[in-house]
Amino acid sequence: MEEPQTQSMIIYPAIDLLDGRCVRLLQGRYNQVTVYNEDPLAVAESFQEAGAQWIHVVDLNAAKSGRSTHRKTIAAIKERTGMRVQTGGGIRDMTTIEDLLQTDHLDRLVLGTAAVRDRKMTRQALDRFADRIAIGVDARDDRVCVDGWTTESGLPVLSFVETMAEAGAQHIIYTDISRDGTLQGPPLEMIRQLVELGIVNVVASGGIGSHQDIESVRQTGAAGVIVGKAIYEGKVVLEKCWQKE
Repeated sequence: MEEPQTQSMIIYPAIDLLDGRCVRLLQGRYNQVTVYNEDPLAVAESFQEAGAQWIHVVDLNAAKSGRSTHRKTIAAIKERTGMRVQTGGGIRDMTTIEDLLQTDHLDRLVLGTAAVRDRKMTRQALDRFADRIAIGVDARDDRVCVDGWTTESGLPVLSFVETMAEAGAQHIIYTDISRDGTLQGPPLEMIRQLVELGIVNVVASGGIGSHQDIESVRQTGAAGVIVGKAIYEGKVVLEKCWQKE
């Protein structure tokens, strides 16, 4: 595992794609959608112009159905902006993983549902691509959820993370579903617990509503933080985020 990136936490501005548009869901609910922009490429370019080096992109259609919907858009974001792209949603087999990493040249893929349901494939992906795979730990009431956050697996967060680390995971993305899209602050206690395990780099997601929230996540020792709605609502200004880097 790489050393945790405590001194230079990566800030990942986020784009969630649904039916070709840039949206945000409230607490992962597909019936509570806010559309922020009809042109995801323009949004990505604005992030790049603001100084972002990474972007986090989620295919919400694919997360729910398991079928890729926005592959061309995500590849275009990579090609046009030159940013490093971390993406997830519906990635559930090695063929898709190979296509996205080797053909589309994306930088890191997030396995969520597949990591819970297909441990053999997940181990294979981790063995082959190591640093280019992250495990999405999407949780409600400290239990991991799958299928675009619509189904609870019953797996406790901490034990699942330990299992994934044993399988070779270097990175996890922890999302508290109850906080996602609320701007009410990140789940700092769980983030700290995950960081203190000392076995994976932790990227925090969900609830970021201010620059102070970002700084609070930084203080936990997390390797990264994903910021979505707070950018779109003007609560976080990306250009100001790099002052702490």
